Amino acid sequence: MSDTHITSRRNLIRLAAAGAAAASVAAVSTTTADAYQGNMERALSSLYDALASLREASSNKGGHRVNAMKLIQDAIAEVNAGIEFADEHGDGGQ
Repeated sequence: MSDTHITSRRNLIRLAAAGAAAASVAAVSTTTADAYQGNMERALSSLYDALASLREASSNKGGHRVNAMKLIQDAIAEVNAGIEFADEHGDGGQ
């Protein structure tokens, strides 16, 4: 596989991850009229970036890569739950 093809694929994966993060943020933002939660949303973006990087990595990691991906997906769910909790309880700030 050429370096250009790999770079192009990486950029596509990063764009997809950024799009997923934006969609997640938009879903939370459009369902409530609560305060912007910039720190939590930046955390989501970072988690999606990490997940994309792990998906790009080779699979010869003794199961640790797959476990890390699951833990990141769990962390994404927890961050989303925290955003929802803060919105529901009137503490939607940073």
